[in-house]
Amino acid sequence: MASVTDLQYVALAVPDLAAERAFFTDIWGLEEVAEQDGKIYLAAAASAHPYVIRLRQDDEKKTDLVGFTAASAADVDVIFAQAQAAGAKVISAPGPAEGPAGGYACRFFDPDGHALEVIAEATPRIPRELGKNEAVPLQISHIVLHSPQHKALVEWYAAALGFRLTDWLGDFMAFLRCSTAHHRLAILPGPPALNHIAFDVRSIDDLMRGLARMTNNGVQLQWGPGRHTAGNNTFTYYSTPNGNTVEYTSDLEEVDEASWQPTVYTPGLEVMDQWGTGRIIAGNKPHAEMSPDKGLWQVPA
Repeated sequence: MASVTDLQYVALAVPDLAAERAFFTDIWGLEEVAEQDGKIYLAAAASAHPYVIRLRQDDEKKTDLVGFTAASAADVDVIFAQAQAAGAKVISAPGPAEGPAGGYACRFFDPDGHALEVIAEATPRIPRELGKNEAVPLQISHIVLHSPQHKALVEWYAAALGFRLTDWLGDFMAFLRCSTAHHRLAILPGPPALNHIAFDVRSIDDLMRGLARMTNNGVQLQWGPGRHTAGNNTFTYYSTPNGNTVEYTSDLEEVDEASWQPTVYTPGLEVMDQWGTGRIIAGNKPHAEMSPDKGLWQVPA
Protein backbone atom coordinates (compact mmCIF):
# COMPACT_ATOMS: atom_id res chain seq x y z
CA MET A 1 0.00 0.00 0.00
CA ALA A 2 1.22 3.52 -0.78
CA SER A 3 0.57 6.62 1.31
CA VAL A 4 0.59 10.29 0.50
CA THR A 5 3.53 11.98 2.21
CA ASP A 6 2.26 15.48 2.93
CA LEU A 7 -0.46 18.06 2.49
CA GLN A 8 0.83 20.44 -0.18
CA TYR A 9 -1.87 22.98 -1.04
CA VAL A 10 -5.49 24.08 -1.03
CA ALA A 11 -7.00 25.73 -4.13
CA LEU A 12 -9.71 28.30 -3.44
CA ALA A 13 -12.15 30.13 -5.71
CA VAL A 14 -13.35 33.50 -4.40
CA PRO A 15 -15.60 36.35 -5.58
CA ASP A 16 -13.15 39.08 -4.50
CA LEU A 17 -9.83 37.84 -5.80
CA ALA A 18 -7.97 41.09 -5.24
CA ALA A 19 -8.88 41.17 -1.54
CA GLU A 20 -7.97 37.51 -0.96
CA ARG A 21 -4.69 37.93 -2.82
CA ALA A 22 -3.76 40.99 -0.75
CA PHE A 23 -4.71 39.27 2.51
CA PHE A 24 -2.62 36.16 1.91
CA THR A 25 0.43 38.09 0.71
CA ASP A 26 0.47 41.43 2.52
CA ILE A 27 -1.01 40.32 5.85
CA TRP A 28 -0.90 36.54 6.25
CA GLY A 29 2.69 36.28 5.02
CA LEU A 30 2.70 34.05 1.94
CA GLU A 31 4.75 34.86 -1.17
CA GLU A 32 3.31 35.03 -4.68
CA VAL A 33 5.36 32.78 -6.96
CA ALA A 34 3.35 32.54 -10.19
CA GLU A 35 0.21 33.59 -12.05
CA GLN A 36 -0.94 31.24 -14.80
CA ASP A 37 -4.25 30.81 -16.63
CA GLY A 38 -6.07 33.08 -14.19
CA LYS A 39 -4.72 31.23 -11.14
CA ILE A 40 -2.44 32.78 -8.52
CA TYR A 41 0.06 30.53 -6.75
CA LEU A 42 1.28 31.41 -3.25
CA ALA A 43 4.13 29.74 -1.37
CA ALA A 44 5.26 29.63 2.25
CA ALA A 45 8.74 31.08 2.56
CA ALA A 46 10.24 28.23 4.60
CA SER A 47 8.61 25.36 2.67
CA ALA A 48 10.02 23.45 -0.29
CA HIS A 49 6.50 22.93 -1.63
CA PRO A 50 6.11 24.93 -4.87
CA TYR A 51 2.93 26.54 -3.51
CA VAL A 52 0.53 26.08 -0.60
CA ILE A 53 -2.47 28.18 -1.73
CA ARG A 54 -3.92 28.60 -5.21
CA LEU A 55 -6.48 31.34 -5.86
CA ARG A 56 -8.82 32.14 -8.74
CA GLN A 57 -11.84 34.34 -9.41
CA ASP A 58 -15.35 32.88 -9.27
CA ASP A 59 -18.87 34.18 -8.64
CA GLU A 60 -19.11 31.98 -5.52
CA LYS A 61 -16.70 30.95 -2.78
CA LYS A 62 -15.59 27.36 -3.40
CA THR A 63 -12.91 24.88 -2.45
CA ASP A 64 -11.56 23.84 -5.85
CA LEU A 65 -8.96 21.26 -4.92
CA VAL A 66 -6.86 19.80 -2.10
CA GLY A 67 -3.38 18.66 -3.11
CA PHE A 68 -1.29 15.97 -1.42
CA THR A 69 2.24 14.88 -2.29
CA ALA A 70 3.50 11.38 -2.99
CA ALA A 71 7.07 10.11 -2.85
CA SER A 72 7.29 9.13 -6.52
CA ALA A 73 5.39 8.80 -9.77
CA ALA A 74 5.08 5.10 -9.04
CA ASP A 75 3.35 5.91 -5.75
CA VAL A 76 0.95 8.25 -7.58
CA ASP A 77 -0.02 5.28 -9.75
CA VAL A 78 -0.54 3.04 -6.71
CA ILE A 79 -2.58 5.64 -4.81
CA PHE A 80 -4.71 6.22 -7.91
CA ALA A 81 -5.44 2.47 -8.02
CA GLN A 82 -6.21 2.45 -4.30
CA ALA A 83 -8.63 5.35 -4.69
CA GLN A 84 -10.39 3.60 -7.57
CA ALA A 85 -10.64 0.41 -5.50
CA ALA A 86 -12.17 2.50 -2.69
CA GLY A 87 -14.83 3.78 -5.10
CA ALA A 88 -13.41 7.19 -6.01
CA LYS A 89 -14.88 8.96 -9.01
CA VAL A 90 -11.98 9.76 -11.33
CA ILE A 91 -11.27 13.29 -12.55
CA SER A 92 -8.01 12.56 -14.39
CA ALA A 93 -5.73 9.55 -14.59
CA PRO A 94 -2.03 9.88 -13.71
CA GLY A 95 -0.12 12.11 -16.10
CA PRO A 96 1.63 15.49 -16.36
CA ALA A 97 0.52 17.91 -13.64
CA GLU A 98 -0.80 21.37 -14.40
CA GLY A 99 0.70 24.42 -12.75
CA PRO A 100 4.02 26.22 -12.71
CA ALA A 101 6.02 23.47 -10.95
CA GLY A 102 5.16 20.57 -13.24
CA GLY A 103 5.23 17.05 -11.85
CA TYR A 104 3.14 13.91 -12.25
CA ALA A 105 -0.35 13.79 -10.78
CA CYS A 106 -3.82 12.28 -10.68
CA ARG A 107 -7.14 13.69 -9.54
CA PHE A 108 -10.32 12.18 -8.12
CA PHE A 109 -13.21 12.99 -5.78
CA ASP A 110 -13.52 11.77 -2.21
CA PRO A 111 -16.91 10.29 -1.22
CA ASP A 112 -18.26 13.72 -0.21
CA GLY A 113 -17.29 15.32 -3.53
CA HIS A 114 -14.10 17.15 -2.56
CA ALA A 115 -11.70 17.19 -5.52
CA LEU A 116 -8.26 15.83 -4.58
CA GLU A 117 -4.92 15.80 -6.36
CA VAL A 118 -1.95 13.55 -5.59
CA ILE A 119 1.28 14.89 -7.07
CA ALA A 120 4.93 13.83 -7.22
CA GLU A 121 8.12 15.04 -8.86
CA ALA A 122 7.14 18.71 -8.99
CA THR A 123 10.02 21.18 -9.00
CA PRO A 124 10.61 22.18 -5.36
CA ARG A 125 11.26 25.70 -4.15
CA ILE A 126 14.40 26.62 -2.26
CA PRO A 127 13.17 27.54 1.23
CA ARG A 128 14.58 30.65 2.82
CA GLU A 129 15.52 31.31 6.41
CA LEU A 130 13.06 33.54 8.22
CA GLY A 131 14.15 36.64 10.10
CA LYS A 132 14.08 36.61 13.89
CA ASN A 133 10.70 38.32 14.30
CA GLU A 134 9.27 37.72 10.84
CA ALA A 135 6.39 35.56 12.12
CA VAL A 136 5.07 34.24 8.80
CA PRO A 137 3.98 30.68 7.93
CA LEU A 138 6.61 27.96 7.72
CA GLN A 139 4.34 25.65 5.75
CA ILE A 140 0.76 24.49 5.46
CA SER A 141 -0.02 22.43 8.56
CA HIS A 142 -3.43 20.77 8.20
CA ILE A 143 -7.00 21.05 7.05
CA VAL A 144 -10.23 20.09 8.78
CA LEU A 145 -13.20 18.73 6.84
CA HIS A 146 -16.82 18.28 7.86
CA SER A 147 -18.64 15.22 6.59
CA PRO A 148 -22.21 13.88 6.99
CA GLN A 149 -20.64 10.39 7.29
CA HIS A 150 -17.44 11.28 9.10
CA LYS A 151 -16.48 7.80 10.30
CA ALA A 152 -16.85 6.36 6.81
CA LEU A 153 -14.76 9.21 5.41
CA VAL A 154 -12.00 8.46 7.94
CA GLU A 155 -11.92 4.86 6.69
CA TRP A 156 -11.89 6.03 3.08
CA TYR A 157 -8.89 8.32 3.53
CA ALA A 158 -7.04 5.43 5.17
CA ALA A 159 -7.86 3.00 2.36
CA ALA A 160 -7.38 5.38 -0.57
CA LEU A 161 -4.57 7.70 0.52
CA GLY A 162 -2.89 5.68 3.26
CA PHE A 163 -3.67 8.01 6.17
CA ARG A 164 -3.12 6.64 9.68
CA LEU A 165 -5.33 7.33 12.69
CA THR A 166 -3.55 9.37 15.36
CA ASP A 167 -6.29 10.24 17.88
CA TRP A 168 -10.03 10.66 18.32
CA LEU A 169 -11.86 13.40 20.17
CA GLY A 170 -14.81 11.42 21.51
CA ASP A 171 -16.32 9.65 18.53
CA PHE A 172 -16.83 12.78 16.46
CA MET A 173 -13.41 14.15 15.48
CA ALA A 174 -10.62 12.05 14.01
CA PHE A 175 -7.03 13.24 13.59
CA LEU A 176 -5.19 11.58 10.70
CA ARG A 177 -1.53 11.69 9.72
CA CYS A 178 0.51 10.91 6.62
CA SER A 179 3.89 11.83 8.14
CA THR A 180 5.31 12.23 11.64
CA ALA A 181 3.19 15.36 12.14
CA HIS A 182 0.30 14.58 14.52
CA HIS A 183 -2.25 15.42 11.85
CA ARG A 184 -2.43 16.79 8.34
CA LEU A 185 -6.18 16.07 8.14
CA ALA A 186 -8.98 16.06 10.70
CA ILE A 187 -12.58 15.05 10.05
CA LEU A 188 -15.72 15.83 12.05
CA PRO A 189 -19.50 15.70 11.47
CA GLY A 190 -21.46 18.27 9.51
CA PRO A 191 -22.36 19.29 5.96
CA PRO A 192 -19.54 18.44 3.52
CA ALA A 193 -17.26 21.47 3.70
CA LEU A 194 -13.79 22.75 4.51
CA ASN A 195 -13.72 24.02 8.09
CA HIS A 196 -10.31 25.68 8.05
CA ILE A 197 -6.77 25.71 6.70
CA ALA A 198 -3.95 25.81 9.27
CA PHE A 199 -0.41 27.10 8.80
CA ASP A 200 2.56 26.31 11.03
CA VAL A 201 4.57 29.16 12.52
CA ARG A 202 7.84 28.69 14.39
CA SER A 203 6.73 29.26 17.97
CA ILE A 204 4.11 30.61 20.31
CA ASP A 205 5.99 33.93 20.10
CA ASP A 206 5.51 34.03 16.32
CA LEU A 207 1.86 33.10 16.76
CA MET A 208 1.42 36.09 19.08
CA ARG A 209 3.34 38.38 16.72
CA GLY A 210 1.01 37.18 13.98
CA LEU A 211 -1.97 38.01 16.19
CA ALA A 212 -0.61 41.54 16.62
CA ARG A 213 -0.15 41.92 12.86
CA MET A 214 -3.68 40.69 12.17
CA THR A 215 -5.12 43.10 14.75
CA ASN A 216 -3.08 46.03 13.44
CA ASN A 217 -4.45 45.31 9.95
CA GLY A 218 -8.06 45.18 11.12
CA VAL A 219 -8.43 41.38 10.96
CA GLN A 220 -10.53 40.25 13.91
CA LEU A 221 -9.45 37.27 15.98
CA GLN A 222 -12.04 34.51 15.58
CA TRP A 223 -10.85 32.12 18.33
CA GLY A 224 -7.75 31.96 20.50
CA PRO A 225 -5.05 32.25 21.51
CA GLY A 226 -5.20 28.80 23.03
CA ARG A 227 -3.72 25.32 23.00
CA HIS A 228 -5.54 22.18 21.87
CA THR A 229 -5.03 18.81 23.60
CA ALA A 230 -4.98 16.44 20.61
CA GLY A 231 -1.77 17.47 18.89
CA ASN A 232 -0.87 19.86 21.75
CA ASN A 233 -0.71 22.71 19.24
CA THR A 234 -1.38 26.38 19.89
CA PHE A 235 -3.97 28.22 17.81
CA THR A 236 -5.42 31.49 16.64
CA TYR A 237 -8.15 31.56 13.97
CA TYR A 238 -9.21 34.31 11.57
CA SER A 239 -11.44 34.83 8.53
CA THR A 240 -10.11 35.96 5.15
CA PRO A 241 -11.94 38.71 3.22
CA ASN A 242 -13.94 36.02 1.36
CA GLY A 243 -14.87 34.08 4.49
CA ASN A 244 -12.27 31.30 4.45
CA THR A 245 -11.17 30.35 7.96
CA VAL A 246 -7.40 30.20 8.48
CA GLU A 247 -5.29 29.32 11.51
CA TYR A 248 -1.84 30.08 12.81
CA THR A 249 -0.58 27.11 14.83
CA SER A 250 2.69 26.13 16.51
CA ASP A 251 4.20 23.25 18.48
CA LEU A 252 2.22 20.52 16.70
CA GLU A 253 3.19 17.19 18.23
CA GLU A 254 5.47 14.77 16.35
CA VAL A 255 4.51 11.08 16.28
CA ASP A 256 6.82 8.11 16.74
CA GLU A 257 5.38 5.73 14.14
CA ALA A 258 6.84 2.65 15.88
CA SER A 259 5.25 3.27 19.26
CA TRP A 260 2.24 5.58 18.82
CA GLN A 261 -1.09 4.34 20.15
CA PRO A 262 -4.22 6.38 19.38
CA THR A 263 -5.91 8.10 22.32
CA VAL A 264 -9.63 8.78 22.60
CA TYR A 265 -9.95 12.13 24.37
CA THR A 266 -13.11 12.91 26.31
CA PRO A 267 -14.67 16.02 24.75
CA GLY A 268 -14.76 19.11 26.93
CA LEU A 269 -13.90 22.78 26.98
CA GLU A 270 -10.53 22.12 28.60
CA VAL A 271 -9.66 19.56 25.90
CA MET A 272 -10.48 21.89 23.02
CA ASP A 273 -8.71 24.80 24.74
CA GLN A 274 -6.27 23.79 27.50
CA TRP A 275 -5.53 27.32 28.67
CA GLY A 276 -9.11 28.57 28.58
CA THR A 277 -7.96 31.82 26.98
CA GLY A 278 -9.75 31.28 23.69
CA ARG A 279 -13.08 31.01 25.50
CA ILE A 280 -12.83 34.15 27.59
CA ILE A 281 -11.65 36.77 25.13
CA ALA A 282 -14.55 38.98 24.11
CA GLY A 283 -15.76 38.58 20.55
CA ASN A 284 -14.36 35.09 19.97
CA LYS A 285 -16.67 33.09 17.71
CA PRO A 286 -15.08 29.69 17.02
CA HIS A 287 -16.11 27.80 13.90
CA ALA A 288 -19.26 29.29 12.44
CA GLU A 289 -22.16 27.25 11.07
CA MET A 290 -21.14 25.32 7.97
CA SER A 291 -22.95 24.93 4.66
CA PRO A 292 -22.10 22.41 1.92
CA ASP A 293 -19.15 23.60 -0.15
CA LYS A 294 -20.19 25.08 -3.50
CA GLY A 295 -17.29 23.24 -5.18
CA LEU A 296 -18.44 19.69 -4.42
CA TRP A 297 -18.42 17.31 -7.40
CA GLN A 298 -17.13 20.02 -9.72
CA VAL A 299 -14.14 19.29 -11.92
CA PRO A 300 -11.57 21.91 -10.87
CA ALA A 301 -11.20 24.87 -13.20
